[in-house]
Amino acid sequence: MLNVVDAHAEGESGKVVVGGVGPVPGQTMFDKMLHFSEHLDHLRKLLLCEPRGAVWHNANVVLPSNNPEADFGYIILESTEYPAMSGSNTMCVATVFLETGMLPMTEPVTRLVLESPAGLIRIEAACANGKVERVKLVNQPAFVYHQDAKIDVPGLGKVAVDVAYGGMTFAFVDAGSLGISLDVSQEAVLYDLGQRIKKAAAEQLGVSHPADPRIPGITNTSFTGPLMREEGPDGEEIVRSRNAVIVSPGRLDRSPCGTGTSARLALLHARGELVPGQLFRHESLIGSQFDARIENTTAVGPYSAVVPSISGRAWITSFNQLVLDPSDPFQEGFVVGKPWEPEGSRHRVSAS
Repeated sequence: MLNVVDAHAEGESGKVVVGGVGPVPGQTMFDKMLHFSEHLDHLRKLLLCEPRGAVWHNANVVLPSNNPEADFGYIILESTEYPAMSGSNTMCVATVFLETGMLPMTEPVTRLVLESPAGLIRIEAACANGKVERVKLVNQPAFVYHQDAKIDVPGLGKVAVDVAYGGMTFAFVDAGSLGISLDVSQEAVLYDLGQRIKKAAAEQLGVSHPADPRIPGITNTSFTGPLMREEGPDGEEIVRSRNAVIVSPGRLDRSPCGTGTSARLALLHARGELVPGQLFRHESLIGSQFDARIENTTAVGPYSAVVPSISGRAWITSFNQLVLDPSDPFQEGFVVGKPWEPEGSRHRVSAS
C-alpha cells in the first residue's frame, strides 16, 4: 500500500508518495535515485503506468535527507526517466508538505530547504489561511551548451537550435521558424516534430555535463514563441513569452516547465535579452504561467551560468491509498500505444 497525495502545479501532474515505500539506501538523493532506478523501478511503473497512471503523470517519493541543511528529500519519477530536478514537481512537494502538516507552515512566508537529486533547493512559500498560495524555488545553476547550432532533422532539413541546461537539457527551436503556432490545436504536430528534433540534436551535438557525466544529454525539445515586453502595474518591465515543452516519451508538459524555464533564462541572458533581477513570465499552451528571474550569475565548469528562481502555484487534488492485489496479472501495470515506446534504454536517470 502506497499513501499518495495527488497534486498539480500550473496544470502539470505531481503525485507525492508520503508513505509505504520504506527506506531507500544512499548518502545523497542522487544516490537514492540511482538505487531506486535499479532496484525499485517496479514502484515507478505501478504509480505511472496504466491502470493507475497515464503517460502525462509524474510522481515524487518523499524520503529523509542526510543533509543537515535539508528539511526533507525527494526523488522524482517520470514516464521514462528519473529527473534530478523538476520545478513543477518541487512545487507540488512543497505544497503537500505544508498543507498536510508534514512540515510546519508559517504565515505569510514559510522557508524550506529540500534536497532533490540535483542538490539543495531553497524554497519560499507564500502562505495565508492555511493555504500555500505560491511557491518560489531557487534552482541549481543553468547554462548554455550551444547557440544557433544547425542540425539535420529528417523531413525538415536544416534546423537551427540552441541547447541549454536547466536541470534537464533542452533543444530550443523557434516555433515561428518552422511555421508552427503555439496552440493546443497543434498538439500532434508538436509531439512529432519535438521528438524528431530532440533525437537529431542528441545524435549530432556533443553535450556532457561538466559536474557529473552521469547526467545525460538532450532529452527534451522546447518550442519557443517571440519575446514581448510590457509594463507591469508597478512600472516594472515584464518580458513575456509562450513555450511548449515536449517531454519524453513525446508528450506536452502542461505547465510552462520549470527546468525548461531555467534553461531559457540562461539562453536569454547569454543573448543579452534578459538581465539579472528582471521578471520573465513564461506561459504554457493551457495559459498557466511561471514567473522567473535570474538571481545571480556563476559558472559551471567552463560555462557561464545563471542561478534561476521560478515561482508558480500548486493545488492538492486528492488523497489516495494505492494497493496491489497479489492476484492482479499486471503487477507492474501496463502500457498501450506509441506514446510509451521506449527511447533507447528501459528508463533513463536524468536531471530535469
